[in-house]
Amino acid sequence: MTVLSLSELLSAARPGGLAAFNVIALEHAEAIADAAQAADRPAVLQISENTVRYHGGLKAIARACLEVAKESPAALAVHLDHATSHELVREAVEIGIRSVMYDGSALDYAANIEATARIARWCHERGVHVEAELGEVGGKDGAHAAGARTDPDEAVAFVAATGVDALAVAVGSSHAMHSRDARLDEELIGRLAAKVPVPLVLHGSSGVPDAGLRAAVRQGMAKINIATRLNIVLAEAVRVALAADPELSDPRRYLGPGRTAVRAEVEHFLRLLTGPHTP
Repeated sequence: MTVLSLSELLSAARPGGLAAFNVIALEHAEAIADAAQAADRPAVLQISENTVRYHGGLKAIARACLEVAKESPAALAVHLDHATSHELVREAVEIGIRSVMYDGSALDYAANIEATARIARWCHERGVHVEAELGEVGGKDGAHAAGARTDPDEAVAFVAATGVDALAVAVGSSHAMHSRDARLDEELIGRLAAKVPVPLVLHGSSGVPDAGLRAAVRQGMAKINIATRLNIVLAEAVRVALAADPELSDPRRYLGPGRTAVRAEVEHFLRLLTGPHTP
């Protein structure tokens, strides 16, 4: 299938939420594509700036994700996540990625608007979907307060000033959580969804329990980003495989179970976010 745009996938996911999963290794991408096919749900393969740094560059991992998405019968998009420079955004677009998240949240408000608006204009000239962040999401490299919340009026003004297509908001989640006990501000999500004219994105979703994610979608959250949970289940499966055979050295025999575990976890989230849920 042709790699789709974020806008197309957001529409395809309604009335449910669009699940977006971070890719670190090829096994992640393959597992996400297989799970999306099994669940018959759209999904996003995301590549973060941290992953680009891990691989020593964007090109190889981006081309791998694009190829996995093209070869899969599932509805998939490839997205650059948490890019902090125009150079990385430009490289992603030149490679063929049609959706980017520019993260200017470490800048002050005025500088964030100026940088985000400039990148949004450049991307829109090339037909690329732009996500941005306003309000701090807890736990991002220790830079944000866990109790940060996005102000709805400020969010509306930010979208108007920058022209972005989607907005990541702070509503109680936190990046890199291993426990799933984050409590989202559902009332705030509802107010943001009623006021902000673009889809809302929840970062740090791995730390939110299933009921909280269902409630977030019910209140109007459109895109749900999940990363840490996939790494947790992959690592657990690899540990089990290695512990069972101290002589094991073939990566296929321990990464294979890891990939299977990631696929099951992705499929769980895809089915969880299929549509409106009653409390």
